[in-house]
Amino acid sequence: MRLALNYRVLFHLQKAPKPQFQNRAFYYTKRFIASSDMSGSETNCGFDNPRLVVKKVLAESQREGDGATVRRSIGRPGLRNLDPFLMLDEFEVSPPAGFPDHPHRGFETVTYMLEGAFTHQDFAGHKGTIRTGDVQWMTAGRGIIHSEMPATAGVNKGLQLWINLSSKDKMIEPRYQELLSEDIGRAKEDGLEVKVIAGEAMGVRSPVYTRTPTMYLDFTLQPGAHLLQPIPESYNSFIYIIEGEGVFGLSNSSLVSAHHCLVLGPGDGLMAWNKSSSILRFVLIGGRPLNEPVVQYGPFVMNTQAEIEKTFEDYQLSKNGFEMARYWRSHQ
Repeated sequence: MRLALNYRVLFHLQKAPKPQFQNRAFYYTKRFIASSDMSGSETNCGFDNPRLVVKKVLAESQREGDGATVRRSIGRPGLRNLDPFLMLDEFEVSPPAGFPDHPHRGFETVTYMLEGAFTHQDFAGHKGTIRTGDVQWMTAGRGIIHSEMPATAGVNKGLQLWINLSSKDKMIEPRYQELLSEDIGRAKEDGLEVKVIAGEAMGVRSPVYTRTPTMYLDFTLQPGAHLLQPIPESYNSFIYIIEGEGVFGLSNSSLVSAHHCLVLGPGDGLMAWNKSSSILRFVLIGGRPLNEPVVQYGPFVMNTQAEIEKTFEDYQLSKNGFEMARYWRSHQ
């Protein structure tokens, strides 16, 4: 959603490959009886090497796009990126604000609507609206220009995640994967609910194909619920708290409230507790690091400065994926 200039870009639809899964995750959840301090050693059982919080970042509000407000956690000076993740915004937009025509190259965007609706359109004629609970997983690849604008008169909220592509995939043809809320797998048990956007949890697997191996899980914990969620050992991972407050890593850790991004260290998986009297909702996101150089200029992410300069040349000359840049305008 980041805008630098009013770019235009070519977009090509391509059928998504069948999903590939690197691991079969398992889960364990239970209710626990509150003691006076709710920090008994019993609730720390579950993983030999649990992932602990190694960094905490408060996502503060800032202006973005055309009059929109976002809370950015990844992609700011305190947390520039977390390989393979480039940016995470929690956005809140009311008309006429939004994200008018802008380009991308070299990565993927994942838009998850929490409230309201957003309409997306691109110069290849693709247009659609995602509503509360829906997901759009867009692979920009060699180039796309699109607009993202609120579709309801009220407040429209969601999360947008940027996932880097490896050097071999940066110039692939763009494509979409779109999931309606009712098509997203979910499971519910013992005060815990999960929506599986990517990866696997509680025996439910997502159909989304993740070119950069990724897990994206939306958890809701009722008061008193406890979660153990395995995370592939090779993944970098983090939590973003949408609502409420929770305890993460060890049961005697401090409570952390909404709008915080928690970077997790190495380990077998995540342990989380809801020790409050209200629900706790957060996303757990993880991905296999690419371990490649990242050179970013606004909405373009490549591996070298020369590739960034070539991207600007392609845009300015309307070639190599930007052929329609000089012609297309969205209809707001």
